[in-house]
Amino acid sequence: MVDVDAVAAELYGLRPEEFTAARDAHAAAARKAGQRAEAKRIAALHKPTRAVWAANRLARADAGQARHLLEIGQGLREAHRTLSGEDLRKLSHQQHVVIAAMAGEARRLAGEAGQELSAGVQREVEQILRSVLADPEAAEAWARGVLAKAPPQAVGFAEVAPVPGTEPRPQQHEAKPERKPERKPEPKPEPKPEPKPKARPKPDPEPDTREAERTGREAALAEEALARAESERAQARTGLGALDEEIGRLEERLERARAERQRLAAAAEDADRRHREAEREAKAARAAARQARRR
Repeated sequence: MVDVDAVAAELYGLRPEEFTAARDAHAAAARKAGQRAEAKRIAALHKPTRAVWAANRLARADAGQARHLLEIGQGLREAHRTLSGEDLRKLSHQQHVVIAAMAGEARRLAGEAGQELSAGVQREVEQILRSVLADPEAAEAWARGVLAKAPPQAVGFAEVAPVPGTEPRPQQHEAKPERKPERKPEPKPEPKPEPKPKARPKPDPEPDTREAERTGREAALAEEALARAESERAQARTGLGALDEEIGRLEERLERARAERQRLAAAAEDADRRHREAEREAKAARAAARQARRR
């Protein structure tokens, strides 16, 4: 009996250029064994792009780190539901830092497998890691290293609805409600027949609840955007520092190359001088030989 899941696990561990031939071979073997349904499922497996392959390789290399990222995604969804701006900001910053580090690790792992990732493909890996957090089915496939294709791009967790009636939780201290002064009991007047007051219709609380949910969602998204901006700024500064270090190393190499060029130029000039002297000596020797023959 062909285990399609085991075949998929094997195929998505291969390099992209090896995928199609191996998939077709497994499908042919299943058909030969009379397992047409399994053969059809195997033949339908999508060849992964290089970015998807790199993301799968990353999950296979460190399952603990993959689960850690998915736990951050669960925390972000919970923060959106409860409209907790402080939790959302912390988790969003942690998410961007972890994803950036994991994308760099994916590039290193791909290089070890002989598949160099360009900067553009590395950005695709980052987008895949962000998208799987918003797609539980894709997240589970990626964590097992069998993601077939990149899930739709997702920005934040706008599709996660907050708990009805939830208001944004303040980040620090919550203002205490103002206490109303106690009213002293007034003397009861003598009872008089009064007309029965008409009951006032109760206001509909739904508009206020919807407004609170809307503003809470906007606040949560703003906190996430702020955390993302802070993370991108930190990454940019880190990249700038790395470039400065690289420029310094290149300048040192340039200075050494210039010194080496000067040495070689001096050596070439000395060799030219010796060559001219050797030519003069050879010319004099040839002249002496001709004169000797004439004698």
